[in-house]
Amino acid sequence: MRSNSTFAVLLGGTLEIDDRVLELIQGARVIAADGGMRHAQALGVLPEVWVGDFDSTPDGLSEFHAATPRMPFPAEKNFTDGELAIEQAIERGATRLVLIGSFGGERTDHALSHLLLAVTLAERGFEVVLTSGQEEAVPLLPGLRELDLPAGSLFSVIAFSALTGLSLRGAKYPLDQADIAFGASRTISNVAQGPVTVRLNAGRALIIARPHDFSGA
Repeated sequence: MRSNSTFAVLLGGTLEIDDRVLELIQGARVIAADGGMRHAQALGVLPEVWVGDFDSTPDGLSEFHAATPRMPFPAEKNFTDGELAIEQAIERGATRLVLIGSFGGERTDHALSHLLLAVTLAERGFEVVLTSGQEEAVPLLPGLRELDLPAGSLFSVIAFSALTGLSLRGAKYPLDQADIAFGASRTISNVAQGPVTVRLNAGRALIIARPHDFSGA
């Protein structure tokens, strides 16, 4: 069981539950952000607090989770419900954040905000992973990162700045100290040959993996 400094934050995007998702949240404390509460029953979890302005809460969900403590905010605010829920997790002692339902959904702007926020959270020293079940993502900052991916599954490195000294091992298309321009597509649609080792000298990026997608094998 994981330490209670791991928090799963339920966001409003799509979710397909598999063993990888369940492993990520094992032993985690849970906080729901507005409509992300709809994932709680499917995951078999009980959030300790429900954060948001509740403008995207599906009909009937409020009644079903009437006993869950709420932290309401006005609709006109400076932060998304997801960011408020994440900061609440940090205030409660989170060192590791699992952002559930962080892809897809009706709002592309919210999904993109989650991806960018994950990188800034990593720069603040938090361990972060995002998942929808179909896709997973982790921030990439200077240093070494190892990814446990099934052989043949797709992954991409999305640069949020120019990247210096990017190396990939355990991939169909390896790299050795490559410099990648911001916006370049060179690091899209690589294929894991098993566990992947990534090293970066400078820059910031996100690694997005599709553990069940073997179309590139």
